[in-house]
Order: sequence, then structure tokens, then C-alpha cells
Amino acid sequence: MLALVQRVREARVDVAGEVVGQIGPGLLVLVCAEPTDTPTHAQKLVAKLLKLRIFSDDAGKMNRSVQDLDGSGKPGGLLIVSQFTLAADTSSGNRPSFTGAAPAVLGEALYEAVLREARAAHPQVACGRFGADMQVHLINDGPVTIPITLR
Repeated sequence: MLALVQRVREARVDVAGEVVGQIGPGLLVLVCAEPTDTPTHAQKLVAKLLKLRIFSDDAGKMNRSVQDLDGSGKPGGLLIVSQFTLAADTSSGNRPSFTGAAPAVLGEALYEAVLREARAAHPQVACGRFGADMQVHLINDGPVTIPITLR
């Protein structure tokens, strides 16, 4: 499973002019399932996201997770968006290949597994819409952008 995590001040996803997911401070997570991924990968990704210490403490060091964004126990938001293009192979030619992404049926099932895991473990979870033409708006904080690969 592949993910691109961005620390944001705010983020939202629009589909056909309608806001379908929105958060304030927290993490925007672009997620791509690969053909060999399983629900266990979804569990591991969510566990990693919730413990990833990329928010600044009072000394300015990245010591806080999205679960304790402000240092007093207030959680930040998670906005989870499916993005099969993370699996792009650009090693030959000028047109990317996306054969590294899971087929749509599996990709959607694993995306839904990530959402279930996240909602069970975190109070503030929003999402995009699988397979939709989405417009993602964000204010990246830092900027902090971190790729995650789970095998």
C-alpha cells in the first residue's frame, strides 16, 4: 500500500462542486492500494498514520501525532483520499503506466478498509469519493509531505 501524507492547516475534497470531505488542522492522506495488498495493510497504514509524529511541540520539534495535535489531547483531522496514480511507473516513455495499482474492485475494497480502520480508531475522519473526479484543496503546513510504502 502506498500513501502520501501531507500535514495541513486545512483541506477539503470537492466532487462536482459539492464538498464531500473537509478537515481543519491534520493530515491529508492520499492512498493507493497495490494488487498484493490485504486488509492487514490497511490496519498497518492507519496505525502508522495515527502515531506518525510530524506535528511540532512547544520547542518546534516534530514530536506530536495527529492524535495529540496541540499537546493537550486534542486530535487533528484525517482526510483520506483514494489516488491510484501514486502507483505510476514512469520508467519508460512519456505516458505513465498504472499497472502497479490494484484493480478497481480490490482498490475500492481496500480504500474502504482504510476508512473503517481510521473511523474505528480516530474521532475525526473525512474522505473523498472512490473513482470520482475530485478536486483536492489544501493548505500544506510546513510544507511537510511524507511518502509511506507498506509491503
